[in-house]
Amino acid sequence: MGSLHMEKKWVFPLVMSSLMCVFLLATSFNMGLVSSLHSINAIFSRIPSRLATNQSISNPEFAETKVSQAPPPPPAVEIPRFAYLISGSKGDLDKLWRTLRALYHPRNQYVVHLDLESPVEERMELASRVEKDSMFLKVGNVHMITKANMVTYRGPTMVANTLHACAILLKKSKDWDWFINLSASDYPLVTQDDLMFIFSGLDRDLNFIEHTSRLGWKEDKRAMPLMVDPGLYLTKKSDVFWVSPRRALPTAFKLFTGSAWMVLSRSFVEYCIWGWDNLPRTLLMYYTNFVSSPEGYFQTVICNAPEFAKTAVNHDLHYISWDIPPRQHPHTLTINDTDKMIASGAAFARKFKKDDPVLDRIDKELLRRRKGAFTPGGWCSGKPKCSEVGNPKKLKPSPGSKRLRGLVARLVLAAKLGHNQCK
Repeated sequence: MGSLHMEKKWVFPLVMSSLMCVFLLATSFNMGLVSSLHSINAIFSRIPSRLATNQSISNPEFAETKVSQAPPPPPAVEIPRFAYLISGSKGDLDKLWRTLRALYHPRNQYVVHLDLESPVEERMELASRVEKDSMFLKVGNVHMITKANMVTYRGPTMVANTLHACAILLKKSKDWDWFINLSASDYPLVTQDDLMFIFSGLDRDLNFIEHTSRLGWKEDKRAMPLMVDPGLYLTKKSDVFWVSPRRALPTAFKLFTGSAWMVLSRSFVEYCIWGWDNLPRTLLMYYTNFVSSPEGYFQTVICNAPEFAKTAVNHDLHYISWDIPPRQHPHTLTINDTDKMIASGAAFARKFKKDDPVLDRIDKELLRRRKGAFTPGGWCSGKPKCSEVGNPKKLKPSPGSKRLRGLVARLVLAAKLGHNQCK
């Protein structure tokens, strides 16, 4: 009886102690379990797994959230920039100034040049206009070659002047994509917004340069004779003169000919200036004694350089109305040529007389440009319009962009298929 009494005495404390232990163990287990779950969730949130993916799909709310998220936007297409050479001679001051203002855009670079045949007064007046124009002063993208070069079309001096302008443009800016050479007798048929809009979708290595290796009569009349251009060493313009004997056609490279007007990629311009494999310099010396070298130098360089031959698109983006063969002299365009110019889809046309009525029609109907003003575009701001630079990257293409797109699309497709490319 005594021992039974003693066992009953210890039963109650033992039960209470056991209950307390169970409570403490359960509490500690729950705390540990909660902590462990937090750790596991943190791990799974950092390392996606098949299980986590399946769980997210099975959760309607989470799945709908994922579906509603928009895909990342595509990378923005950088709007191209153009570098222009606009050149003229005696009496071309006002024509050059009008062309410059019709072509102006604050994203571009411009070099203007009146050759040594122009009176000093004309060159000084052009320099004064550039320096005093508030827009040019503010943006700083119009440069004048103040030390004028002698330029004769039939000799190599025009090529030298073009390369001079290219070197200046490369030094002034690293941002432009294509070089375009124009004369004061050229005029745009589309706005710069149109040109930038269409060229935004193009490979930046493309070169629009008319070319052919079928020299025809030029083989005998231009390639084989030897001539000297006095413009290389005289301050007064005079015609080229011939020397003897005649020379044979080259075998180290293949001759090409085409238009003196072109749209060249920056990479090709750099190649012509730097000439790291010496071909541009070799050909420059060869074309020093070549008649009408501006119609052959760049064509021969690009088609004999494997790196660039496949980038040549066989067109100069100009509308030109030529005489009957041999197609040496372009007709002066008048208002009667307007429909043909528009139908061509070309970006530029030549040649025009000073202040011809056809230019007024182009300004009004194609460029929507007021007399003496800049061609309006998305960049224009202020009052009067285009007196201030708003957003230079904003483009407002005109109907001209559709015409240009059709022409460029056909040309680029033909180049991709290898049609008439360096042949």
